Amino acid sequence: MRNTKNYKSLPFNPALKGRAKALRKAGVLHEALLWLELKNKKLNGLDFDRQKIIGNYIVDFYCAEKSAVIEVDGSSHDSKQDEDSLRDEFLNSLGLSVIRILARDVLENLQGVVGFLKDHPALSGTPPEEGN
Repeated sequence: MRNTKNYKSLPFNPALKGRAKALRKAGVLHEALLWLELKNKKLNGLDFDRQKIIGNYIVDFYCAEKSAVIEVDGSSHDSKQDEDSLRDEFLNSLGLSVIRILARDVLENLQGVVGFLKDHPALSGTPPEEGN
């Protein structure tokens, strides 16, 4: 069941609604492949949103129940480490866990990525350790 309190308490920039919708429709291959493994509660029975607006950012996948974000980094992130770091700091400040995965890993080893996510402390029954 969706944790509505966590879901609705996040900052939201309505100006990004059109962009988030466009990203969902664009269907970038690595995101579409991972979405097939996340949607309909296929991963640990968890409900995920795709292209969720949080503050001034649009995250790839969001799980309200676990307060977790999954970001799939393609080649566009190669020169954006500083921006990604600031984004992660912001998301962490909201109490969210950020899990970063390489697009290449999704494309070349999808089942390995799914296994990694199933066992990840932020998404499994095991609560994450303090500071992670």
